[in-house]
Amino acid sequence: MAPLPDHQPYQLTEEVTMPGALGNPPAYGGAERSPQRTLESLTARFDEIARDSASLCVCPPGRFELAGQSVALPRYLFLGPQGGAEPLRIGVFAGIHGDEAAGSFALLRFAQLLEEKPELARGYCLFLYPVCNPTGFEDNTRYSYNGEDLNRAFWRNSRQPEVRLLESELMYHAFNGLISLHTDDTSDGVYGYAHGALLTRHLLGPALAAASEFLPLNQKGLIDGFRARDSIIRDGHEGVLCAPPKIRPRPFEVILETPHHAPHFLQEAALAVALCKILDEYRQFIAYAQNL
Repeated sequence: MAPLPDHQPYQLTEEVTMPGALGNPPAYGGAERSPQRTLESLTARFDEIARDSASLCVCPPGRFELAGQSVALPRYLFLGPQGGAEPLRIGVFAGIHGDEAAGSFALLRFAQLLEEKPELARGYCLFLYPVCNPTGFEDNTRYSYNGEDLNRAFWRNSRQPEVRLLESELMYHAFNGLISLHTDDTSDGVYGYAHGALLTRHLLGPALAAASEFLPLNQKGLIDGFRARDSIIRDGHEGVLCAPPKIRPRPFEVILETPHHAPHFLQEAALAVALCKILDEYRQFIAYAQNL
């Protein structure tokens, strides 16, 4: 993939082709549309990047038992060039709803961008979780094997193994920021949720502007049942993936949502550039705060 040049917004039409910023539609097919897909078809792409990378590491997958079978939850770590201070720890989560594979493949495109331009991650330690609902991903369904919506179960004493594993990750790493990638089949544009630290909406605005170069924004005043302004929602559903309730200081928490029915390669591109923009904006904020 080439570096990101200037480009113009694109409309949601079947005639759209990928602008040069992120190459043509991916040869691997992006988020597969078949009713069944394999986790290995995605993780093999990450592993291929990591094999010759000095920055992307394959972490031992989280494992849990379901119906007598061992299930893997893939984890990767991208170590950006040293930024002078202690690395900023950011967790990026995708695929908590198994039928929203565009987010999982967007995280792959993000890893490819970082590998080609490590400077994008200067000062960061990025924890990547491309498929948080492995059984739902393979079955192409929102829910887990147990029929649960995992993104309504966090910090509610859930017994779901995926939730318990991810909660342990959230507690152990004490992230400076959390970013979740989703798609919405009721939206015709990109939007986001801003939670946690007060600076969150100042990160989300530029990220949405970057995403709008590929997909239009949802400018409605009511999105997903919540009041919205400038494509940003401040409220949200209970039980979504988030930092431990008692952790202080609060990390920034961003949820990015793309229109589910848009071409998948445009969703992936929009999410990838939004992620890059968040890293850039947060790095600048931290540098400014340190100089106060």
